[in-house]
Amino acid sequence: MSNLDLTPPLRDCGGRGDIDAEPVRDVIRGREVMLGESTKVRRLLPTLGRRMVGAWCFIDHYGPDEIVNEPGMQVPPHPHTGLQTVSWLRQGEILHRDSLGSRQVLRPGQLGLMTSGHGISHAEQSPAPHPDLLHGAQLWVALPQDHRDTAPTWEFHGELPTVTATGLRGSVILGSIDGAQSRGTTYTPIVGAQLDLDGGAVAALPLERDFEYAAVALSGGTSVDGVRLDPGDLLYLGCGRTELPLEATDGDTELLLLGGEPFDEKIVMWWNFIGRSGDDVRRYRDEWMTGDRFGTVDYEGDRLDAPPVPDLPLKARGRER
Repeated sequence: MSNLDLTPPLRDCGGRGDIDAEPVRDVIRGREVMLGESTKVRRLLPTLGRRMVGAWCFIDHYGPDEIVNEPGMQVPPHPHTGLQTVSWLRQGEILHRDSLGSRQVLRPGQLGLMTSGHGISHAEQSPAPHPDLLHGAQLWVALPQDHRDTAPTWEFHGELPTVTATGLRGSVILGSIDGAQSRGTTYTPIVGAQLDLDGGAVAALPLERDFEYAAVALSGGTSVDGVRLDPGDLLYLGCGRTELPLEATDGDTELLLLGGEPFDEKIVMWWNFIGRSGDDVRRYRDEWMTGDRFGTVDYEGDRLDAPPVPDLPLKARGRER
């Protein structure tokens, strides 16, 4: 998925300097932005208050949206470098096409994992015809220096490993949790899981003490470590935890749990690129506009033009404001 902001800021992110080794409970409300002309999303990362959780560096939560008589998601071809995209649906369908020639319809509970590495372009659309509702999340994972120029790849995993407890069902998207290991390729110690709780369920999920974590509420009312979350909220949890108390306080509940070792490296995020300097992203932008590096997507329509890079010096920032 693309960041369609026409004036995206340059951001330095990453590094361990601002990581608190103790547990915290920091609620971040999503900022509403438009994805194209038809889909409104709640942007949870990056924000002024927090820029990364482990290697997770971008989170958009969208829906549930009624799209019976609407086009649904319509994101034309656009480029990526230095990251992985994770497409995660709860309702609806999305057609993925990329410059490798991949073509895949994604449905709820299936993992679409695209590693951009050196450079890739892709498009995402609600197919025609499509289901009545659209609900999901788009997430990015920053690639470390040793792998940021790796060859681009596309992975599709139709079934994922699960974890269960009384009133709790979980799907492991990336990494491992409670002994269940995803087959999705990762380049840093990381975890992502979908958690479904029955109404009134109380559970505790084991965590890695050295990981930092965040929980994203997708539906229902949830208490995470005693903090009430509504759909579209992100709760940053910090490090130093060995388990996470959960309670579904208002009917059935859906959550995303995201975490990983704090990301060592500083990165620069701008538009749909991740580099290590402003010069990197300016070069990526120029190569997209001239047709180099990113290939072409089998798509009926125009691709996205990149906005101009602001002529501003980068200000070094950590993971927090």
